[in-house]
Amino acid sequence: MLAVDPSAANAAKLLQPLQIGSVSIPNRLILAPMAGVTDQPFRLLCRQLGAGLTISEMVSSNPALRNTRKSRERTNHQGEPGPIAVQIAGSDPQQMAEAARHNADRGAELIDINLGCPAKKVCKAAAGSALLRDESLVGRILEAAVRSVDVPVTLKTRTGWSPETRNLANIARIAEASGIQLLTVHGRTRACGYQGEAEVESLAGIREQCALPLVANGDIDSATKAIEVLNRTGADAIMLGRAAMGRPWIFGSMATTLRGLATTHPASGQCPAMISEVPRLPSMAWIGAILMEHLDRLYRFYGERRGVLIARKHIGWTLRGLGGGSGSSTDGEHLRQRLMATTTAASQLDLLRKHFADRISPEALARSADSTDGFSDFASLAPDMHWNGHQRVNR
Repeated sequence: MLAVDPSAANAAKLLQPLQIGSVSIPNRLILAPMAGVTDQPFRLLCRQLGAGLTISEMVSSNPALRNTRKSRERTNHQGEPGPIAVQIAGSDPQQMAEAARHNADRGAELIDINLGCPAKKVCKAAAGSALLRDESLVGRILEAAVRSVDVPVTLKTRTGWSPETRNLANIARIAEASGIQLLTVHGRTRACGYQGEAEVESLAGIREQCALPLVANGDIDSATKAIEVLNRTGADAIMLGRAAMGRPWIFGSMATTLRGLATTHPASGQCPAMISEVPRLPSMAWIGAILMEHLDRLYRFYGERRGVLIARKHIGWTLRGLGGGSGSSTDGEHLRQRLMATTTAASQLDLLRKHFADRISPEALARSADSTDGFSDFASLAPDMHWNGHQRVNR
């Protein structure tokens, strides 16, 4: 009998569908909900580039905030492929139940409960990770939310309020008893913020006691790290947060690496589900095309004025991931200053188009022009994208 390589088996596992109650997702690479990051344009792009599930930015359960522009934008899922997942936050069981029902009535197919946000503003309202100090209230919130809807309810949490008061095992028991269908754990306490390394021991400990699908979150930024975490924790899936900022293609890139490992080990499990091929190491031309497409979606979603402002942080994350723009530090700072000063979509696109074109060899540009992959085709996408103040015009 051919021996099974645990790493190859876990590579194959991450590319398999995952059942969450009545809902199935196509693979186990999940985008974390992040306020100010995972808006509709970013979620759409991540899904298109390989994420198996994306979750909305956190939405307050306070009914007084339900019709604010921020809440409306955060719950806008027009054009998104299912399943639609909405994360809600709050500390009142009745309001959380009403928020779950409100979003389910408007198309949410998964409701995620936020028990992990470490932000002071959220914790000051006794929501997010502040709830970890009141296990009884956690139980009432989860039970109320689960009873209020017919769609699966999931939970995202941390390992405790502080290293001295870790209570993940108790929270996992409460979640399972309440009818939660999936548990995501960021491997840090609230007090740790994002400092230090994410824990794996706590996740491994609850894997032995908890039958819920378990998602590992924290410090996962590559296929190698994802496999290591699964090997050490027995988790069923992984969630990427900060690693996806400026790199929406990370899901597909990881999948390409995982597929290569899984398919070279026949005993590793079932054939992995197919995900649109994304380069393991994307070229500058390819990244430029992705960024241009992202900006176009931001302009469409928010309008030109707000879209340009919101695009700045995404541009910054992308260029930072490329080492400041793959030029000298002086060039990078000059570009940053010009991008911060621009106020129109046309000028923003022109600056970036020139920046990427100056760093792409004629040979690479010719190769991208011959590509049949729209996202790889920087030569046809970026130079021909013109913003007239109201809509994109491809000439």
